[in-house]
Amino acid sequence: MLAAGAAAPAVGAHPGAADRSAASRHAGAVPRLTDDQGRVLTMRGWNVEDKANSGDRALTAITEKHFRDLRAKGFRFARLLIFWDDLEPRRGQYSTAYLRRIDRILDWARKHDIQVLIDAHQDVFGPAFGHRGIPAWATRTDGLPFTPHPDDWFAEYFEPAVQRAFTHLYEDPDLQRAQADMWQVLAARYAHHPAVLGYDLINEPMGEVREGEDLAEAARRIEARQLTPMYNRLARAIRSVDRSTWLFVEPTPIVGEGVPTGLGAVEDRRTVYSPHFYNTAMEAGDDYDPSAGWVEAYEAAVTEYPARYRVPIVVGEWGPLNNTLPNMGRFYRDAMSSLSRYSSGWAGYVWCYGGGYCALDASGTFAKNKERTATPYAPAVAGTVHSDTYDDTTGVYRLTYTAGRRGVTEISLPSATGAWRISATGGAKARRDGGDVLVRARPGSRVAVTVTPAGRG
Repeated sequence: MLAAGAAAPAVGAHPGAADRSAASRHAGAVPRLTDDQGRVLTMRGWNVEDKANSGDRALTAITEKHFRDLRAKGFRFARLLIFWDDLEPRRGQYSTAYLRRIDRILDWARKHDIQVLIDAHQDVFGPAFGHRGIPAWATRTDGLPFTPHPDDWFAEYFEPAVQRAFTHLYEDPDLQRAQADMWQVLAARYAHHPAVLGYDLINEPMGEVREGEDLAEAARRIEARQLTPMYNRLARAIRSVDRSTWLFVEPTPIVGEGVPTGLGAVEDRRTVYSPHFYNTAMEAGDDYDPSAGWVEAYEAAVTEYPARYRVPIVVGEWGPLNNTLPNMGRFYRDAMSSLSRYSSGWAGYVWCYGGGYCALDASGTFAKNKERTATPYAPAVAGTVHSDTYDDTTGVYRLTYTAGRRGVTEISLPSATGAWRISATGGAKARRDGGDVLVRARPGSRVAVTVTPAGRG
């Protein structure tokens, strides 16, 4: 997540009005994620994590309840945070206990019909700097200094030692091999697990800012010259043991400032672009300012790359820390509308029970405004989608599509026991199946499905 960084270099100018006006054109050129039946997929869910525990206790804070509750509220997607330092605490020695805990979590996900993105997570590189991610044995700083910033952890990314550690990870041949080996271990184990949708190759990658560069210039250089080769190396390593699982690649977090990525082509046919959706001012505690045009600038920035390289987008993290400020209801409405225009889904941050970023309070009730993420939507459409809209004011969801030759269209309803009216035209037959609606239609027919909360419309 992108927080305020007092020590960070300046970011270049946001896209102007002309660039923002191109967002809809770019969005229309972004392909959608599909399954092996050719159905158009929409992944909606949340990040699931255990940052508090490591070693013998790693991942123990994640329970079956997380997945049961996700599914009950209509979500079918989880981005599971794992840490390389727990997986491989010493070079070449992989923790079988850690892998078994991942196995257990994935089996819970399968039981509750949740698709999982396995995310190789890092925060401020790793434990050498008091965080989690890349192991200490893979951390090289050339003796450069590091000063903690306990009140602004994101500023630690701009400490010289952290920046140099990223350079070594990207450029040292033995560390390149170690990272590829780690991914081969994971991919060989989970290539055929039915709950696994994809692999997120590294969370929020950063790098070294050179003298005279602003942050936008540095980000584009890092993405073009270091991240692109890294992603292609890892793709080749994974494909040696797993030929079909989707690969998710991230730009640097600077995309949150409306800066288009400098990433080049990832030479793999099953690649997903997976930026994060955070705003520096909001992460620092400010309210959402609709007049600032940030959502529009972000949309213009993140759709440029996938429109050019013809890859789908799934936003890997999003959601502000303070959801109670006066304009946050407007933010969620604007954000959900924007995400629906161009993405194949998203994972909110974070599915936990408490305060802060948690989606739910201790009783399992949504935190203020986060209930706006739980809407009817279509996880799978068997055909060509023409429109897919949700009205935040009325609660009405509408889907129109031309039915394809294979598969069943699935619509997920929030809160499985909720009262909804379902109508379908075009000769389609719709039936309730717990918290879902299943729609079957004759190939070639134009179908319209409307979901209305009982008592409205």
